[in-house]
Amino acid sequence: MMRLGRAALRWGSGGIHTAVPRRGAEVRVGGESGGIAEILMNRPHARNSLGKVFVDELFSALEQLRFDEKVRVVVFKSKVKGVFCAGADLKEREKMDDAEVGHFVKRLRNLMDEIAALPVPTIAAIDGYALGGGLELALACDLRVAASSAKMGLIETTRGLLPGAGGTQRLPRCIGVGLAKELIFTGRQIDGQEAASMGLVNHAVPQNEEGDAAYQRALTLAKEILPRAPIAVKMGKLAINRGIEVDIASGMAIEGMCYAQNIPTRDRQEGMAAFREKRPPQFIGK
Repeated sequence: MMRLGRAALRWGSGGIHTAVPRRGAEVRVGGESGGIAEILMNRPHARNSLGKVFVDELFSALEQLRFDEKVRVVVFKSKVKGVFCAGADLKEREKMDDAEVGHFVKRLRNLMDEIAALPVPTIAAIDGYALGGGLELALACDLRVAASSAKMGLIETTRGLLPGAGGTQRLPRCIGVGLAKELIFTGRQIDGQEAASMGLVNHAVPQNEEGDAAYQRALTLAKEILPRAPIAVKMGKLAINRGIEVDIASGMAIEGMCYAQNIPTRDRQEGMAAFREKRPPQFIGK
């Protein structure tokens, strides 16, 4: 892949769309399979901690992906061995006054909301430490895959803080209120296997020699999603995300509205035709 500064954008089989301006951390978007985009986090000197410039780059990558109709799945992956994201950049945070801290935490919260709002499925490949804001980033994704040896935790209470980028809201929705309170109150770190047992991650896999076992499993999962009807998947994500925020009757109404939007699509017609003709469907995302 062509290098354009320390941050570049690519998709599909390596074709380059555009470049994010050179900044202090590298964020690339790409993938070996057409339709699968990857956001590769690479801030090795700070263990992918979420500093101002790094957060700006993540916003830029998300903005360029949001309206790319060729992208059907997004995988978040670290290029720093042994770490997914170490959380907030506390060295940078130390230099901020109270007002600056409040503003930046709000921006972090907005970043997680932007990840959650991506219209296509997102997968976090956790091959190492995902702590504090790093775990909040993973929680903002639709699916999570972790190496069994990965370490995860909302450790903010060990620093005199509380999770401020969605952790107090997304963690209980993921694993239940009781377990979420326990992990937040204690600041405990858990490994990938324990995370899988409580439903924090979808899959836990033994780490390999390359240190990318979670990424490889995430890529397999992405390839399983890839051939499905894109609009149906997007509408399914929308129905789930909006439905879990309301009572079941309202959620059923949301599901009905999403289903209604899917009925006139060419993909639905193709799915019916493929079933009738006993052949694999060829979805086009329309």
